[in-house]
Amino acid sequence: MSVPIDFPWVWVYWIISLTFVTWMSAWVVKRFRDYGFAVLTGFYVVYLAASQVLASRIVAFDLGFYKFFAPSAVFIYPFIAQVIDMINETYGRRHAQGAILIALLTQILLVVFIVMTNTLKPAPFFQYEAAWRDIFSLSVRITLASWISFYICQNLDAYVFSYLKKRFENIPLIRSLASDVIDLTVDSAIFVFLAFYGRMPVLPIILGQIVSKNIIGILDTPWFLWYRRLIS
Repeated sequence: MSVPIDFPWVWVYWIISLTFVTWMSAWVVKRFRDYGFAVLTGFYVVYLAASQVLASRIVAFDLGFYKFFAPSAVFIYPFIAQVIDMINETYGRRHAQGAILIALLTQILLVVFIVMTNTLKPAPFFQYEAAWRDIFSLSVRITLASWISFYICQNLDAYVFSYLKKRFENIPLIRSLASDVIDLTVDSAIFVFLAFYGRMPVLPIILGQIVSKNIIGILDTPWFLWYRRLIS
């Protein structure tokens, strides 16, 4: 039996990767707590780096009743909000803010490395130089917008999560959903406005990102609850 060509493989990969990261993180935290923060921060950095690369590919989202376009990174970026919640849940807000700063510094280094290697002359037989330049050409405005929105919104997420954890200790669903929705919504607005205002209509792009990111962010909430159960 053959799989249809339009089979939604993205959701299969999405479920497998999220399940693996959640289980692996919980396993390390449960058995080797001293290394758990490093493991969670490592996944956090990978998610952020992947979202930076995938942001250059715009994809179509068809909900059946409505179709919109957004960067393919929307499938990955909500994982970032989930991992910072996992760090916050296990190690507290100060560690979460430390992970945010570490992740920001790694992204600055990533850009520096790309710029550094772009100064090199390509080999005469390398046929993909133009494609490489198109994909990894860095707009200063977009890059700065990404860094600013990430740092503001992830710290906002950490603060809201920590506050709600104190108020509703036994209701993890509230702190996970509320902090992620606020983070992903504000991030979409700040990033798109800073990156594209004056160049193109920003409202449709903001709305597209808010809808798509929050759909993914809500869908991955059960994995956070599963993580919490695994480490308890």
